[in-house]
Amino acid sequence: MLTNKRKIINDPIYGFVTIPNALIYDLINHPYFQRLRRIKQLGLTNLVYPGALHTRFHHAIGAMHLMQEAVLNLKQKKIVITADEENAVLIAILLHDIGHGPFSHALEHSIVKGINHETISSLLMDKLNKEFKGKLTLAIKIFNNKYKKQFLHQLVSSQLDMDRLDYLKRDSFFTGVSEGVISSDRIIKMLNVVNNELVVEYKAIYSIEKFLIARRLMYWQVYLHKTVLSAETLLVNILKRAKELSANGIKLFATPTLKLFLITDFAKEDFENDSALLNEFANLDDYDIMASIKVWAEHEDIILSKLCSNLLERKLYKIELQNSAITAAYKNKLILKVCKLYKITKKEANYFVFNSLVNNSAYLANKFNITILMSDGKLLDVAKASDQLNIQSLSKTVTKHFICYPKEIV
Repeated sequence: MLTNKRKIINDPIYGFVTIPNALIYDLINHPYFQRLRRIKQLGLTNLVYPGALHTRFHHAIGAMHLMQEAVLNLKQKKIVITADEENAVLIAILLHDIGHGPFSHALEHSIVKGINHETISSLLMDKLNKEFKGKLTLAIKIFNNKYKKQFLHQLVSSQLDMDRLDYLKRDSFFTGVSEGVISSDRIIKMLNVVNNELVVEYKAIYSIEKFLIARRLMYWQVYLHKTVLSAETLLVNILKRAKELSANGIKLFATPTLKLFLITDFAKEDFENDSALLNEFANLDDYDIMASIKVWAEHEDIILSKLCSNLLERKLYKIELQNSAITAAYKNKLILKVCKLYKITKKEANYFVFNSLVNNSAYLANKFNITILMSDGKLLDVAKASDQLNIQSLSKTVTKHFICYPKEIV
């Protein structure tokens, strides 16, 4: 029974956010959505920026608010958006992150293999649609870009969507990194639709430039900060070791839901064919992981206990970032030192010496590029419309290689 009245939420970024109707109110109160209160937006970033304790719940509500503003602006410009379409696009952005697992992106490919959070979000939305008797059908079409009005999908997922506008502003606020501050109000006011495509009026070109620069800076200063990478790599290796021990028949403490995912590697097909498994995943949150790590820190397996105690005590890996690939000789040299320090095998030392790479792509020109509506009515990609040379350079992917190892061997 959808009997709830309109409600408001006091958000630290935007002030009062209105929940527009009973259906959206009931979706917010659903256990799938309430779980997002227990998943931090920025994983372990609070180990670098102590204020970064905001959650996926905060972000989803904020993104919905920006979507309300965007739809209102487009309707004022005589873009036809029906009441059903408006409600559907609000639901699509509200639920866009509902499939995130514990610690957001940090463990995305560790809990389950070969399936990303967008796919799980889509499966959970399908499940909710059955529960709400088909009322999410249009929202799901928009989310999956299968609806005729493509610009509605672009508002949910593109290179200038309400998701990005909210998380840049919100993450900047909670980390205190001022480089991420963007003019979301002005960008939204300058949105328009031409030929079924979302565009930005030329008057907002400088706000778009600042948005792209802020995105690049936030990636290096926050999302790909080297200490954050070190902490998240440590967390990934903890779960990897726990899974390895479980596969070898060693019983580990874990919450019932986490235990299920420790002892079994589930694939996309498993989630599609087993709605009970989807419910189990929707029970997982940061608390399952941290409760287990606290217990594992006392485990007799020296590797698992060392990794866990290091995370709990913030004794993180030393990390080196560089433009060129890490050489096998250098990695092997570090591995031998770790073997000697902890009296472990070379294979086991890989939990303490670990190399990988990261990519920073502030803007990629593709079918969902950022299109500028020029004063003469022409449409140009932002990289061509901008008179800033650095916008073109921002469209190039920057790759950095890194290696982690214990500080004790330095």
